[in-house]
Amino acid sequence: MEFSRNIYFLLYRNRRIIITWLIIIIAIALGLVLNIDKEIITVAVVIFGIIANAFTGLAGIVAMVPFIGPLIIKVLSLPVFWLLNAMGYYISVIAIKKGYGRDVVSYRMVTVIFLVGFAVGFIIAKLL
Repeated sequence: MEFSRNIYFLLYRNRRIIITWLIIIIAIALGLVLNIDKEIITVAVVIFGIIANAFTGLAGIVAMVPFIGPLIIKVLSLPVFWLLNAMGYYISVIAIKKGYGRDVVSYRMVTVIFLVGFAVGFIIAKLL
């Protein structure tokens, strides 16, 4: 009795995420059946997923799995931090080559502040 009640509660609380992912799966299946170009399907799913917060919702559901869920989310979220830092360095090199050295210093300061805030937020969220 308790198990079915917990399943019902899980499905009820996450109904928007589940419906969003059902729409995404149906759209992918229809796109493949109708022979739509796979790149178009991919772009449409990514745009819809970002607008509907489908990926965040899926990450939240995965994080609820005991022991393994939080580990999976850590493995997926840490490269985002590295990617943001790498993008900052790449853009800095291009800007310095174009002669925007002073602007790069202020830009890098903002980037470092953002990344430090991101890391501190990550640590605080982990402690809570």
